[in-house]
Amino acid sequence: TSSTHSDRTGKAVDPKQTTRRLAQNREAARKSRLRKKAYIQQLESGKLKLAQLEQDLQRARSQGLLVGGAPGGNSSPGAAMFDVEYNRWLDDDSRRMIELRGGLHAHLPDGDLRAIIDDTLTHYDELFRLKSAAARADVFHLITGMWATPAERCFLWMGGFRPSDLLKTLAPQLDPLTEQQMVGICSLEQSLQQAEEALTQGLEQLHQSLAITVAGSGSLSDDTNMGSFMGDMAVALGKLANLEGFVIQADNLRQQTLHQMHRILTVRQAARCFLAIGEYHNRLRALSSLWASRPRE
Repeated sequence: TSSTHSDRTGKAVDPKQTTRRLAQNREAARKSRLRKKAYIQQLESGKLKLAQLEQDLQRARSQGLLVGGAPGGNSSPGAAMFDVEYNRWLDDDSRRMIELRGGLHAHLPDGDLRAIIDDTLTHYDELFRLKSAAARADVFHLITGMWATPAERCFLWMGGFRPSDLLKTLAPQLDPLTEQQMVGICSLEQSLQQAEEALTQGLEQLHQSLAITVAGSGSLSDDTNMGSFMGDMAVALGKLANLEGFVIQADNLRQQTLHQMHRILTVRQAARCFLAIGEYHNRLRALSSLWASRPRE
């Protein structure tokens, strides 16, 4: 008997090739089912972690660690709105971190993992949009860090993380890096440091100019100086308005840093990068909770 037969096009088909191809298809389907099963298990186990995290966030809010506000409760409407939206952003961010971690552990194909990473990057873009609106509504709330936990405020630079410091924190967790990636990250760090220095100098000059203006001349107890005082305050208000620009420019640097890292890194490295950022801030928030509940003599 012949070992071949013809398909619909009349071409000879080797049964061994057909059998081998069917076996490969079955094996690919089996691996796909295993990946999906592992991914679902990760998501299900993540529900418990998420529930615990949400309880922690709720407890932190009740202790006043997350929702900011001016002394005496004189928080502006813009600041209060940002706090509400930021807390909602944190909740959504926690879900994305669980999804990213589950995708890495389940060895999702790069295409599926890239979709999660792109969604995470878009989520950060939303945070910068919220902060831009908050800067215009109440720049003092952002720049003093009243929206962040106490430990996070220790590392605050113009209303957020210092981009070059973030790179230093992340780099050890992204190995192995190719030579081209290392060059790209070093170049990014240098350009960030230059931009940060320029912004820092500009803010220091604003502080000095503002201090001189507020100091003014003469005594407020002398009624004849009241007109001069009001003039000084009008000038000071104009200078304070420049704070908004500094915070927005700093946030632009932060946003560009995340987008640049997304371009430099591989899919799996980018997933680890966003997980490391989320974990770093989670640890700072946990440190704040521990600090608040520490025994006092």
